[in-house]
Amino acid sequence: MPKSKRNRPVTLSKTKKKGREHKEVIVNSIRQALEGYSSAYVFSFENMRNQKLKELREQLKPSSRFFLGSNKVMQVSLGRSAADEVKPGIHKLAKFLHGDSGLFFTKLPKEEVERLFKQFEEHDFSRAGSIATEKVELKEGPLEHFSHEMEPFLRKLGLPIRLNKGVIELVSDYIVCEEGQHLSPESARTLIIIFLESKGIFLFAEVAWDQNGYFSSPSHLQVEL
Repeated sequence: MPKSKRNRPVTLSKTKKKGREHKEVIVNSIRQALEGYSSAYVFSFENMRNQKLKELREQLKPSSRFFLGSNKVMQVSLGRSAADEVKPGIHKLAKFLHGDSGLFFTKLPKEEVERLFKQFEEHDFSRAGSIATEKVELKEGPLEHFSHEMEPFLRKLGLPIRLNKGVIELVSDYIVCEEGQHLSPESARTLIIIFLESKGIFLFAEVAWDQNGYFSSPSHLQVEL
């Protein structure tokens, strides 16, 4: 009778070595990207979907590269302080790698990156500060098109929700905005998510760095897919 593969022992030393080697590959890849691309961005994301990110990666493959993974490993790749940074000023970028975030390396000029991010803004209601053209009210009941993983984010936006057997429910009617009123950042983001029915991913570019050591916060970089 053949031996079951399930019962084969795996030593912890081998597992640790493989994990260390994998981290080293990531560190080396990021440092190579620093040499091969003219600028780098830290971006944060919400409601990430692998297929959409894959499509974006393919679209930008000739000029850019994305990195997602352990924030700690990415920080080490860049350097956490001026003493161990691998490029002048790059350690400032590392400080923004926390939570759901990643690195975006590109050869595109800043203006082109801004155009890329902005071209997905198709709805006026997606902008905080704009005037609501109608009243939007969500009725009490299940929000079945959202996964349970969205619960903390929706709660942060102020929606009165609860989890019921893995389904997000509104415990009462909720007015997202009133006609003629300015949209708050929370209302604008809620409208984006509700009307796109959580079909996409949201990427927000936080800070930028270039080979001259220039460090800045992009004026307004946001992707909706």
